[in-house]
Amino acid sequence: MHRSSHFDFIIIGNGLAGLQLALKLSTEISFHEKTIALIDPSKKTTNDKTWSFWETEPSQWKALTHKTWSKASIITSNKEIHLNLDPYTYKTIRAIDFYTEAKAQLKQKDNIYFIEEHVTSVTENSQVTVKTSTKTFTTTHAFDSRVPEEFIIEPKNSISIIQHFKGWVIKTERDIFDENKVIMMDYRLKDGHQTTFTYVLPFSKTEALVEFTYFTKNTVKDSVYDDYIKTYIKDYLKIESYSIIETEAGQIPMTNYNFEQFNTSKITKIGTGGGWVKGSTGYSFKHTEKKVAIIIDNLKSGRIPSHGLFRRKYKFYDTVFLKVLKDENHKGEWIFESFYAKNSVQTMFRFLDEESTFAEELKIMISLFSWSFIKAFFKTL
Repeated sequence: MHRSSHFDFIIIGNGLAGLQLALKLSTEISFHEKTIALIDPSKKTTNDKTWSFWETEPSQWKALTHKTWSKASIITSNKEIHLNLDPYTYKTIRAIDFYTEAKAQLKQKDNIYFIEEHVTSVTENSQVTVKTSTKTFTTTHAFDSRVPEEFIIEPKNSISIIQHFKGWVIKTERDIFDENKVIMMDYRLKDGHQTTFTYVLPFSKTEALVEFTYFTKNTVKDSVYDDYIKTYIKDYLKIESYSIIETEAGQIPMTNYNFEQFNTSKITKIGTGGGWVKGSTGYSFKHTEKKVAIIIDNLKSGRIPSHGLFRRKYKFYDTVFLKVLKDENHKGEWIFESFYAKNSVQTMFRFLDEESTFAEELKIMISLFSWSFIKAFFKTL
């Protein structure tokens, strides 16, 4: 344990953002003399989620990847869109594998300290004071992953939709699944006039994650997800006999809320609490990697860590998308069918990764040309 209560950096929360940031700080020679504390009440010893994402090689996450896929499909009421992802691959990482490896690497560093405490307050004066249930710490800069109370209570002047889901990892008695293809979205099974879809990640010919997902304003009872998963397995996958070997559930905010307002010269909000989740999709893994790289570059250059974390035009695009989903939620199926039927998957991945050209963005906007998007565009403008 660090004898002093002062650290050069304090990271609050050992989730995806906190651990990615700590890992990057630990590999940069510029920060080898800096003391870094990670404060979280959890030991992170359970597989509480999985992260899926696409990327090209080489990858720093190769050793942690649980499964990769080279093909995907989008299934709607009208068509099935087959996608060859090359040069991308779709990947999934189990949270427990990420936590275990990250902690193992960080515990080898003499300047990094894990503190199992619940943070109760963070205040900024000449330095930052971080109070926990039993202790008080100070730091030159705090990276805080806690979601602001203002967003939880009432996210004023913003659009917020919840991506909420439940999934079962099932095991079948015979070969069922195409282990080289992920079903990214299957819209055939619906809950009324809402945007709902089923997501299938096949880990082998006999094992897959089957997940029912909503993009809606309100959540549903746990039994509702179960009923739709059962129906999908029986009626769409045509599986009668299987066992459930694992379950997962979660809620991801899809929002254009201004989390940046909480960043200061001494405190940087990170992860979900910093608005790092992509507003239009809920994806976070690769966005976290990119934002961590920006923070490291800012620290090395003497800028405030939050400088340039967000690009305005992509926040605008996300807002238009969210506006349509909020006002006309049933149009989610049409939106994603238009996305992937009229644009290459490689173009869509670059757009969602915020790496697209203006010509690609214009083509995507044209593919979504409708009165709904025109209204949303000008309301957002």
